[in-house]
Amino acid sequence: MGRILAIDYGNKRVGLAVTDPLQLIASPLETIHSQDLLAYVKAYHQRDPLEALVVGMPRTLLNEDTNVTSAVVGLIRTLRRELPALPVHEIDERFTSRMAHAAMLAGGLSKKDRRDKATVDRVSATLILQSFLESR
Repeated sequence: MGRILAIDYGNKRVGLAVTDPLQLIASPLETIHSQDLLAYVKAYHQRDPLEALVVGMPRTLLNEDTNVTSAVVGLIRTLRRELPALPVHEIDERFTSRMAHAAMLAGGLSKKDRRDKATVDRVSATLILQSFLESR
């Protein structure tokens, strides 16, 4: 059984999370620059074969597109073209940033660490992945 990689895409940074090999636990992986995402996913997949990708789809509270939605749709199209054997799943990410801040507060992270956007992106990706695992 391969791992599942989750992507919390932003125009500047991308938060990544991955499951354990049994696909039971979602863990933060890292935050990378958005330009490096495709190369990173391909290299990771070669090193440690993935079973699927999960991409957070940004929507507003009214279920409308955000300023990042079109970029995420383009990313999904690219991932499906470049890695055709790898299923790409979309999941609603409406509340992940708020939930990430709450989780970091509950986890005892300092105010400085909670302000670190890279940390928020990794935790958001982990929440997206955990939500996907629970929905299956």
